Amino acid sequence: MLYGLKQGDNSIHNPVSGREILVRMPIRQDRGTNMTAAAPKLERFSSIDTLRGIAVLGILFMNIQVFAMHANAYQYPPAHMDLTGANATVWWIAFTFFELKFITIFSALFGAGIVLMLGDDKSQGTRQHYPRMLWLLLIGLIHAWVFWFGDILVTYALVGMITVMLRAMPVAKLLFWGVFAIALNGLVMAGLFAAFNLIPGGIDPVAMGMAPSAEDLADTVALYQSGFIDRLPYNAGFAAIGEVAGLVFFGGRTFGLMLIGMALFKSGFLTARWSMPVYLLCAVIGLGVGLPVAAWAGSAALADGFDLAHMWEHQGANYVASLFVSFGYASVVMLLSKISAFKLILYPFTAAGRMAFTNYLGQTLIMTYLFVGPPGLGWFGTLERVEQAQLVVTVWVGQLIFSVLWLSLFRFGPFEWLWRSLTYGRLQPILKSRDAVPAAGPPGG
Repeated sequence: MLYGLKQGDNSIHNPVSGREILVRMPIRQDRGTNMTAAAPKLERFSSIDTLRGIAVLGILFMNIQVFAMHANAYQYPPAHMDLTGANATVWWIAFTFFELKFITIFSALFGAGIVLMLGDDKSQGTRQHYPRMLWLLLIGLIHAWVFWFGDILVTYALVGMITVMLRAMPVAKLLFWGVFAIALNGLVMAGLFAAFNLIPGGIDPVAMGMAPSAEDLADTVALYQSGFIDRLPYNAGFAAIGEVAGLVFFGGRTFGLMLIGMALFKSGFLTARWSMPVYLLCAVIGLGVGLPVAAWAGSAALADGFDLAHMWEHQGANYVASLFVSFGYASVVMLLSKISAFKLILYPFTAAGRMAFTNYLGQTLIMTYLFVGPPGLGWFGTLERVEQAQLVVTVWVGQLIFSVLWLSLFRFGPFEWLWRSLTYGRLQPILKSRDAVPAAGPPGG
């Protein structure tokens, strides 16, 4: 079972938090004589849901660049669209405060979720994990190959099949191996960028494939605007490359972050069990160290015109800074989660986090409709970075409102319900019932 369910009892013992959790196990009659229990309701921590909600919203600020512009503009911003004035400022804000920060939190929380669902006894609880990961892999493949090549779910599914075997390790070992994997991944990435300097005769962004030629750029814009079906082969090709590149360049970091997420959950950090002064100190250290370094890296990149010879410096500095900033952001959220006055303010983010899977895939559906041609609007290549930022804020507001309204009626987000039903092999109840134990809700709810 997912936790230690006692036979004949209606409580589950969480081996991590030590809590007894009341659950309802509705029994349904199958055709024949077998009785089958529905999937148990798991303990929820509003602090984790809030942090996950903020993370899934935050990653859109970076992802929109790949939806709205040529994919190369993400790594090499001059590749597409204007990069002066207010547009340059928006890029700097995105790089400093968002780039690698929220995906770091999202990845760590995926690891924490494995321990939350399965406990830390590796000898039991994995029966549903691998079907869960296989269904996530299938959904990720459809998401990547049909809708958007920037998918992260495939990587999460594959890495999640490995990290689950290490969840029983103590906190110190999880942290050590997590940091080791992240550091090794960072050295490989920095080394590959530094290799640009070994190219004789200078570095041409077009020749290096970092920037498309004017002709290629025009063809890409026309392809996106022509329609969803016409763009499918292009997207599928990028998906195939992206999945391999994602595992090679960021698989180690994702693996390490999942281990660190497990450690932070088991230590009580992610469940807001540390003291307020400690969270405040962690926030000051994380943001005080990370933000200045990330800000310097972004300013230096703008100053040298994104010279590929110095890319390893900018990217390497932000790679490290993002870890500190992410930890600082998480510390702030945990601190605010301990203050009753903020619970009502944070609840929309908590709701967004409870249906983060739906919101993540929903962002793809929204962006695909807006930026790909018929049946979509075909805005690809027409919105500058300032307008992209404005669109992101609009989507944030929409998803926060939608999440609150949806969870006032339903137990899960629609894609969470689908994933859960596929994992357990039967349709799970989705409507809220009057006697159900609420998984989370606003203060006083």
